[in-house]
Amino acid sequence: MSIKTKLLMKFEKSFRFILLLSLFFSTFSIAQEDSIEVYLIDSYVTPELPHTFVLSFFTSDYAKSFVVINNNEFVISDTLTDTHKSRIDITHLKLTGKSVPFIIYTTNADGKKFKSEKYEFLLPTNYVIEGGSNLLTLGLFVVTNFAVPAVSYVNVHGTDYFAVNKEIPILSFRSESFKYPFGYFAFEYSHIFNADRSNYLRLGYKQIIEVPAIEYVSPGINVFTNFDGYNGISPEISIGWLKLLDTFTIYSRYRFNYQPNRPGNEFNEISIGLYSSFFSFYL
Repeated sequence: MSIKTKLLMKFEKSFRFILLLSLFFSTFSIAQEDSIEVYLIDSYVTPELPHTFVLSFFTSDYAKSFVVINNNEFVISDTLTDTHKSRIDITHLKLTGKSVPFIIYTTNADGKKFKSEKYEFLLPTNYVIEGGSNLLTLGLFVVTNFAVPAVSYVNVHGTDYFAVNKEIPILSFRSESFKYPFGYFAFEYSHIFNADRSNYLRLGYKQIIEVPAIEYVSPGINVFTNFDGYNGISPEISIGWLKLLDTFTIYSRYRFNYQPNRPGNEFNEISIGLYSSFFSFYL
């Protein structure tokens, strides 16, 4: 057999191998293209009422879509698109766990339907889960938020006082973790027993920094008044120690109250209380 013939045979074998390899990858590519991939962007539930499931995702091809939550179908996109967004009110759904599975279904231009993998979203801490006494649970939340005060030790120029205060978060800013807000504005009423100046109203901003091992560290600043000419500023620092019932956080707080232009009227305050953003409006 001549060298030329041998070379031709080797070339023919190599060509067949490359051709088979090309056919394999072409078939694989076609199989891959015969599906629609879902690229999830947002999937969370708003803490404020009514609880709303915010869902957004991209698809690898133009498609219609709907989502199935707890055996309920919700249309996301009824026209062909690759950008899918929806806000779904879930307050009427009978959900039984903190983690809720959902599946996204898509349909391409040829009418072929595809099913995504199973995803999950977490319910907010103030969501009342089906199966319990909803009215009783909601009543306990309301009582705890509005009727249970924080207790405080107050020292005014060496004299000790006992005080109670109640903080109500009114505007919270959503964080990436959704466990706590990024920060919040709050009103607070304080009463110091047997003091010359007993009643105070505060408006302040608190920043929440989530910390491993405990819940958070929260620096803050307030303006306050006793409605009788005593107005000032009160910087503070709080530590969230642990959560109760997935809704309340036990915290301790140190606060320094003073008037910037009238030294000598300052006082110190140490508090222990429960934090919750149950009734706060979220942005």
